[in-house]
Amino acid sequence: MTAHSDHPITTPPRAPSPVHGFGTLAVHAGAPHDPATGAVIEAISLSTTFAQTAVGKPVGEFEYSRSSNPNRNNFETMVAALEHAKYALAFSSGSAATTVILQSLAAGSHVISVSDVYGGTHRYFTQVAKAHGVKVTFTPEIEVDIREHITESTKLVWIESPSNPTLRLVDIRAVATQAHEHGIMVVVDNTFMSPYVQNPLDHGADIVVHSVTKYINGHSDVVMGVAAFNSDALHKRLAFLQNALGAVPSAFDSWLAHRGAKTLHLRAREATTNATAVAHALEASPHVIAVNYPGLDSHPHRHIAKKQHRDGMGGGMLSFRIRGGHAAAERFCQLTRIFTLAESLGGVESLCEVPSSMTHAGIPRDQREAVGVFDDLVRISCGVEDAADLQKDVLQALERAVAETAGTDGASKNGNGVVDGEATNGVNGH
Repeated sequence: MTAHSDHPITTPPRAPSPVHGFGTLAVHAGAPHDPATGAVIEAISLSTTFAQTAVGKPVGEFEYSRSSNPNRNNFETMVAALEHAKYALAFSSGSAATTVILQSLAAGSHVISVSDVYGGTHRYFTQVAKAHGVKVTFTPEIEVDIREHITESTKLVWIESPSNPTLRLVDIRAVATQAHEHGIMVVVDNTFMSPYVQNPLDHGADIVVHSVTKYINGHSDVVMGVAAFNSDALHKRLAFLQNALGAVPSAFDSWLAHRGAKTLHLRAREATTNATAVAHALEASPHVIAVNYPGLDSHPHRHIAKKQHRDGMGGGMLSFRIRGGHAAAERFCQLTRIFTLAESLGGVESLCEVPSSMTHAGIPRDQREAVGVFDDLVRISCGVEDAADLQKDVLQALERAVAETAGTDGASKNGNGVVDGEATNGVNGH
């Protein structure tokens, strides 16, 4: 694949609607009944190796669990169905999925990425990818200026939509059309939306990636990643790297994630309902400077959400700037009673965090603030609790946090080291 315009990639049209609805696929895809026992839920296949009837002739399709495993295969089948893909490959984490995709590029390749990406992706692009000769250019307005950044070496465009943590949206079809004219593949990190709310392949993307840890698993007890796509050539290359690099999930984690995904549609709908309620409450509060939530009509990319998201849903993630600076943001996260101060997102429980000191601490301050990640920004992941309880919780925490930090210089009043510890250990989580 080259970046020459005489080697374009054909942008696929919108995929036809599946025969079955999302909920039916979530429950039944990749979930065959056991032919021996009739069990309707698959067993956990913990065996690392599989018997062979003769040299090089395994009993079934499995030989060694790093290469393939029944639970992993079933999980991959389900994700492919939910993302309207021909193939899916599971990995030991979302970062491992990113690694494998970038490792598939030859030395000297160039990548164009949106600026406000997940901190771990930014870390990989800036500190690891360049070690094997891959250069990354970041742009805050990828739909507008993508052509300005394309070179003869450009092989990949990386999108997060919504972005983390400012919830900016990207018109996937617009970017894919421009990239494909030059033979450049498009990858979309769909972690924030989940396959229920958004299907990037339907909008022209070549690969969709997820941190399965988040919405797909949905119960904060599995670390996994997945990539889904339609190309036979991509499958051959990425499956080879999946096995060769060995960053694969365990059978048990694959089983747990598959079980979690069976209720994805229910959880995503409830999380959206809750986030919408919380976003409206925040937007009406005098203690809030701005709210970033694609489900609000005030969001600058609301028109994209209506086009790309199921029923224009906003998803369960939002962020907001609190009056009172970093001190108020930190204090807010300590004063919530239902929301837990913790990294990650997409679980059944609601979480809050301060990106500048936690998930995005590894990104230089000037780069963070250029894309809206200020010290007073709080990121919220709404779970599936009652919406009224979550609204009350954020409002009481807002009142107290702003009152307690009024008149301070914005320095942290926290003496327990929780947030500062996250900031200094160099770990950037979702």
